Amino acid sequence: MTAAAVLAEEAYRPSEDEEFMNERQLEYFKQKLLNWKEDILRESRETLSHLQSETENHPDLADRASSETDRALELRTRDRQRKLISKIDEALRRIEDGSYGWCEVTGEPIGLARLEARPIATLSLEAQERHERRERVHRDD
Repeated sequence: MTAAAVLAEEAYRPSEDEEFMNERQLEYFKQKLLNWKEDILRESRETLSHLQSETENHPDLADRASSETDRALELRTRDRQRKLISKIDEALRRIEDGSYGWCEVTGEPIGLARLEARPIATLSLEAQERHERRERVHRDD
């Protein structure tokens, strides 16, 4: 099914009533990921443009400090976005190889609600919770 066909359908949402990760669902999540990636790239371009235009040297120390803090925050945000784009690209590769939507630990379906909320998810909710509990225990030791 092409992206245009999916977009032409009225407000398609994957349903538990259909086969898990069928062609229609895969195309839906592929478009969701591609749109998310494009939004991030657009925001990055805007941030870069803003950083390039904001090269003025403020005579007031407080203004300069505020500007530097803003600049550092924008750069950290861009770094997080770069990592997120990498995860989106990995999810797109999983769609292509047929492993998208399946938990990397258990091999069980991740679940449509979780994928809708976090389309880059690689673990089912239960596996993610177990992982977080183990991390918490190791962190508390």
